[in-house]
Amino acid sequence: MATVETARRYTVVAILLHWTSALCVLGLIGMGLTMTHAGLAPMRQFQLYQWHKSLGITVLALTVLRLAWRLTHRPPAHPAAMPSHERAMGSMAHGLLYLLLVGLPLTGWAVVSLSPFNIPTVLYGLVPWPHLPLEAFVPDKAAAEGLLKLVHAYGAWLLTALLAVHVIAALRHHLILRDDVLRRMLPSRTTSTSSSPLGSIR
Repeated sequence: MATVETARRYTVVAILLHWTSALCVLGLIGMGLTMTHAGLAPMRQFQLYQWHKSLGITVLALTVLRLAWRLTHRPPAHPAAMPSHERAMGSMAHGLLYLLLVGLPLTGWAVVSLSPFNIPTVLYGLVPWPHLPLEAFVPDKAAAEGLLKLVHAYGAWLLTALLAVHVIAALRHHLILRDDVLRRMLPSRTTSTSSSPLGSIR
């Protein structure tokens, strides 16, 4: 039977998926800025693009896992003192984050699939990754690729801004409101009180 502390925290799996996704997304943002603004040598830029694609597909897979886990494991409730409008805004922000974490990898994948260069994607230099079969649905590949590039770029800036707001909101709850909104997503040194050997895998 879950303790009160456990009920107020995210599960171990949810915490692991969250922070792994966060690190990958930060890496993607850094790579994206470097690829587009650093003036790298062609080979160096090619290598960075491959890593960017690898991390993007990883984020897509992690987000699918996060959504599946969230649907089957109810997250902890908001603090009782949180105003209803803040709860609504938080839910909207999380929904938009999930939308971007799915949509950005898909638009990036589509851009690569429509590129006239037809450069193959090999995840982490090990796993060949197929292109999306979009040719039959896109009469003008060049126009579609250009539009998707814009969507991907503006979506990345929106994600960056939303992440900044997400971090500021979490720090506000932790440092000013002093509630457990941030702590419940932080790794805990305590283990479950369950006597089962699988008790800590929640």
